[in-house]
Amino acid sequence: MPVVFSKTEVQRLLSALEGTYQLMGRVLYATGLRLMECLRLRIQDIDFARNQIIVRAGFGEEYLPKALVRKYPKAAQEWGQQWVFPSCSRDPRSGKFRRHHVQETGWQRAVKKVLRLRQITKRASCHTLRHSLATYLLENGYDIRTVQDLLGYKDVATTQVYTHVMQKPGLGVKSPLDH
Repeated sequence: MPVVFSKTEVQRLLSALEGTYQLMGRVLYATGLRLMECLRLRIQDIDFARNQIIVRAGFGEEYLPKALVRKYPKAAQEWGQQWVFPSCSRDPRSGKFRRHHVQETGWQRAVKKVLRLRQITKRASCHTLRHSLATYLLENGYDIRTVQDLLGYKDVATTQVYTHVMQKPGLGVKSPLDH
C-alpha cells in the first residue's frame, strides 16, 4: 500500500521547506512528477502559455550529448538548455565548472529533516507527494484512466492501488438511508 500524506501533512511539509526545496516540493506535489523527472527539467520543458511541463524520458543527461555540442557549440549556454533547479559541478570531460541539476540526495535529506521536525511519523519520502496527488485526484472524482495518463503509468493496475487508500472509496456514493 502506498503511503499518503493527509492534506494537513502536505501543508506542514511544504511550509517547512525553504527556497529551492520548497519550490521543488510544490512542483512535485502539483504535477505528480517523479523526483528525477523534476530535477532534470530544463527551461525549454516548461510551457507557461499552455500550462504544461514536458517530461523527456531518457533525456536530460548530466551534460549535453557530444553530438549536440559538436553541432551547436553554444547550445550549453542557451537559456532553454539550462536546468530549472541548477547546481554547479565540474565537467569530467573538460574540467570546466558547469551547471548541473540539483542532486537528489540533498532534496531527500531536506524532506527527511522536515518530516522529523514536523513530527510526521509516516514512513514517507519525496515519492509520497506523488502518491498523495494520485489519491486526492481519485478522491475528487477524476477518472482512473485520466490519473493513469497524468502520472505516466503504462498499466491501470498501478493506478488502482490508490483506490485502496482513498478516504472516499469508489465514487463516494451515499445510500438513500444516509439522508
